[in-house]
Amino acid sequence: METQKSAIGLDGNIAALIGWIIGILALILIFIEKDNKFVKFHAVQSVLFHVGFFVIYFALSIFVVILAQISSTLGLLGFLLFPLWLVWIGGMIFGAVKAFKGEMFKFPIIGGMADKWSN
Repeated sequence: METQKSAIGLDGNIAALIGWIIGILALILIFIEKDNKFVKFHAVQSVLFHVGFFVIYFALSIFVVILAQISSTLGLLGFLLFPLWLVWIGGMIFGAVKAFKGEMFKFPIIGGMADKWSN
């Protein structure tokens, strides 16, 4: 388990966990964390996860609005966006648990980018 102190004075696994739950802290950790690569990796991966989710959700929301303008029946597809929130929350919890356990789990696509950008 990663117990090296982070730049904010917490154990590395606790700082990484909080970075997953409180996205703004992850963003701050990206800029202030110099020594603890574990914390910086999880901070970068957390920010990429949250931003990626927002972009996908926003694009799908626009698509659903366009479909609703075409037909109210097609607009009902907006209910399909609800499970995306569950995926987001589940992914956030999963990342937080992995960080707390001291594991360097890489999510598909963003994990490689986070690994490269955190060095």
